[in-house]
Amino acid sequence: MKKFVIIANALKDRGLTQTRALCRYIRAQGADCRYLVSVDEKEGIQKVLRENIPSGTECILVLGGDGTLIRAARDTFLCGIPLLGINMGTLGYLCELEIGDARSAIDAIMRGDYVLEERMMLSGEHLYRKIKQDLPNDSSGVDVKEHKIASHALNDIVIHRAGALSLVSLTVYVNGQYLNTFQGDGIIIATPTGSTAYNMSAGGPIVDPKAQLLLLTPINAHTLMPKSIIIDAQDEIEVKVGSRRVQRDEMVEVSFDGDPVCSLEVGGSIKVRRAKACTKILKFNKVSFLEILRRKMEMGTG
Repeated sequence: MKKFVIIANALKDRGLTQTRALCRYIRAQGADCRYLVSVDEKEGIQKVLRENIPSGTECILVLGGDGTLIRAARDTFLCGIPLLGINMGTLGYLCELEIGDARSAIDAIMRGDYVLEERMMLSGEHLYRKIKQDLPNDSSGVDVKEHKIASHALNDIVIHRAGALSLVSLTVYVNGQYLNTFQGDGIIIATPTGSTAYNMSAGGPIVDPKAQLLLLTPINAHTLMPKSIIIDAQDEIEVKVGSRRVQRDEMVEVSFDGDPVCSLEVGGSIKVRRAKACTKILKFNKVSFLEILRRKMEMGTG
């Protein structure tokens, strides 16, 4: 590999000192490099546009932490370019390298001394209703047009209550077949990569990130035996918002990797399935997922 892009979190790499130093190092080795900023103090989180990634880019280095890598994966996975996470925060599950190891890692990448892991992505599709008041002769005066909106996630898609502190009713279908109606704070639909994120906090199982499956975990379910459900990676999950009150005024929010994307009212639904493309993660560190997991457990933190 000889053509690199760095996606940097400027809140962790203050002044982009490390980013610029890595760019200079890569160019000194006869390769090409430019950088993009995904987070900074003035603008906050910025979406990395695919059109800003130069044609022919072979590797994307992500400087920050797991959150920065997750956002980069969402923004770039359709490009098919491998990502390498370089950690500048606390110990994470995705960024295997520390900044002090970055130059030796770049040397190894240029030699072709690495392996690729493919990580599942999720695709969530919901209906967006646009109302136009442009029919004066119509008794209703309302023209409703529905648009399908698709978004993607590496870790999880979470359907959770919004507004008042009350339970929400969520009915789940798998491949069109009724599964269950959950009363609680919401539902997490996670990939194996996301099993160590919100899914784990909600009591869901930890899964090897290379596995091919989907996790469905209720959040604070109003039941004596809340259980996660593991389903096939090819299944389609639909979550529909039900009503627990006569007013039918319940509303839920849908978040993709922690970022709110849309709201659903009673009767609204979202369909979640495995995305057609995957995220490619560069790996060459001999530290396995199980070793990282052991170290995290010793630290007593998620």
